[in-house]
Parts: sequence; structure tokens; C-alpha cells
Amino acid sequence: MLSYRHSFHAGNFADVLKHQVLVHVLRYMGQKDKPYAYIDTHAGAGVYALSSTHATKNREFDTGIGPLREDQTPELNDYLQTVVQCDEAANKIRTSREGYYPGSPEIARQWMRPYDKGFLYELHPTDFDLLNDHLGRDRRFIVEQSDGFQGLIARLPPQSRRGVVLMDPPYELKSDYDNAISTLVKAHKRFATGVFALWYPVVERERVHRMEAALIKSGIRNIQLFELGIGSDTLEHGMTSSGMIVINPPWTLKAELDKLLPYLASTLSAEGVWRSEVLVQE
Repeated sequence: MLSYRHSFHAGNFADVLKHQVLVHVLRYMGQKDKPYAYIDTHAGAGVYALSSTHATKNREFDTGIGPLREDQTPELNDYLQTVVQCDEAANKIRTSREGYYPGSPEIARQWMRPYDKGFLYELHPTDFDLLNDHLGRDRRFIVEQSDGFQGLIARLPPQSRRGVVLMDPPYELKSDYDNAISTLVKAHKRFATGVFALWYPVVERERVHRMEAALIKSGIRNIQLFELGIGSDTLEHGMTSSGMIVINPPWTLKAELDKLLPYLASTLSAEGVWRSEVLVQE
């Protein structure tokens, strides 16, 4: 199935969490002069116009980046500045009333240094063409229209022996949950020192419980879990929360999110919820 288009969801509360974590990790990786590899298994289109018919259909950004654009919270500064830089660059060639929002490849583009390397995978033909048009000429990146799960394993370990892996599958199929965990475990065996960040939706809580249990049983150490939601779990259709599971997180990540997540939950929704847990100790 290739029906999922992130353009319908760009800038929503799930993106706020995912991209706040990504900016923190990339900022941390850049503190050392040594190069690192960035691998994005489901990269999407790269940049999204929030005035598009897709984005405005449900206006999910109204409970995401929308209320945060002028926010002065220090912990959000780097993330919000990344959004501003994307918006300013896009508006040099196009005009959008709602603005533009960066996908994870654009965030990586801003934070990577000239000697870092990026590997981007996207299967959807339309999104691949958009992604390739956006970053295909950047010599730091290799953009492939192929299965990101398979591509990830083939790229590990990176030549630099330092790396960040973002796994953000669409979860169109129920098997995506199991595939994400099994791929993550295989990848960790090949590259145990890498930073791995897996995004997941909270649609059925039992699926998340199974993911957590599988990782705990895997033997992998140093795993943290973070969630942000605009409502409590429900049996009704739709995503109420989303989460990030991070293996080998920066030592600074949890302290920052412990301060930030309660604020984001209350700012983005009157019924906001959050989690911050050490799933497995170092």
C-alpha cells in the first residue's frame, strides 16, 4: 500500500514531538568534530506547504506548530528556528499564507555539516519526486526510491561509525508495527552504538504495549520512551497520541523533555497527555 501522504498531517502534534527529538539528537551529534551518518527510512517529501489542500483538509497543524510559532520557551528555540528557516527559504520562491513546515530530511539538511552524510528512502512515487527535487542536488545526500527497512540494514554500520537513524513508517499495515521492531533489533545488532529513533502512533494502545514488550525482551540497553497527545486513549478511530522510542539517546534528552512535554501537552490541547520513561536502563 502506498496511500499514506504525510502532507495531510504536516506540522501536527506528532511532528512537534518527533522533530523536537530529532533536532535535539542532531544538535548533540554535531558537538563532536567527527562526521556522522543520518539515515531516514521513510523520508516523505521533505517540505510541506501548510496552505495546501492536503494540509488544510483537517488543519492538524492547529494543534501542533500553529500555536507554537511565536513561543518563547527556551527548550523549543532550536526546533522553532529550524521551522522559521524552512519557511523563509521556501517563501523565496513560493508564497503561502499558512507557511511551510520542514519534514525530517529538511531538518537534517539544516543541522548536518558539510562532511556529514545523509541517506534518504521514500517509496511513494510522488513524494520521492518531491524529495529528490528538494535534496537530490545536495552532495551530502543519497536519495533512493526503495524500501527503507531494507535500505537501513544495508547501510549499517556507517563508515563514520557514528550515526542517527530515524524510523518513521506510515503504519498503513498492521504488520508495520512488528516490522519496525524486528528491523530495529536487526539494525542495532549491526550498529550497537548508533542513535535510533522510532516514531509510532497511538491508535490502539495494545499495539504499543507489544512494541514496548518486544524491545524490553530484545536485550537492547539504554532505551527511552516519550509520548505527546491531545487526548486520552480511546477505542474510537484516529490517533490520540504519538511517541518516540530512542535507543542510545543523548544524556541531555530526557531532562529536556521532562520539562517540555507537560508544557506542550497543556498548550496544544485542554486534554493533553504525555509520557516520559526509561524503558530499559543503560
